[in-house]
Amino acid sequence: MEPQEIDKHPVVHKLREWSAPAVAEVLEFRGEITVVVPREHLLRVAEYLATEPSLRFSFLSDITPVDRFPAEPRFEINYHLVSLDRRERLRLKVKLSGSDPTVHSVTGVWPTANWHERENYDLFGIRFEGHPDLRRILMPDDWEGHPLRKDYPTEGYR
Repeated sequence: MEPQEIDKHPVVHKLREWSAPAVAEVLEFRGEITVVVPREHLLRVAEYLATEPSLRFSFLSDITPVDRFPAEPRFEINYHLVSLDRRERLRLKVKLSGSDPTVHSVTGVWPTANWHERENYDLFGIRFEGHPDLRRILMPDDWEGHPLRKDYPTEGYR
């Protein structure tokens, strides 16, 4: 897709019309659209996408982090959304610095985010402000560090 065509995509067009600062960048790869959202706009964008009658992205299928260490911003959080009504997929991406890997929780918008956010906190150390129960979900409570970070020692801390 050419850049002009991406801007004409109905979801991208509607988002930019609703709030231009909420769309930092739009990427397209193999027919999949990714909207890069500044972290301070994530919750508002999530609420809009879930409740806007013409969009209805009512299902969050996954939240996937990427650790770009040593690059900054270090983390990317990818939210994989599905509009069941429209049979359409959309990815939201939020970039976070390594010194402050914090973003607002979207559990109030999509309840499935609860376990996804806990998993990302446990394995990557990404904090989700406003999460109702942010604690480890896979690793033991006394585990040190976050084992899927690229700077985590391969043999663990000793």
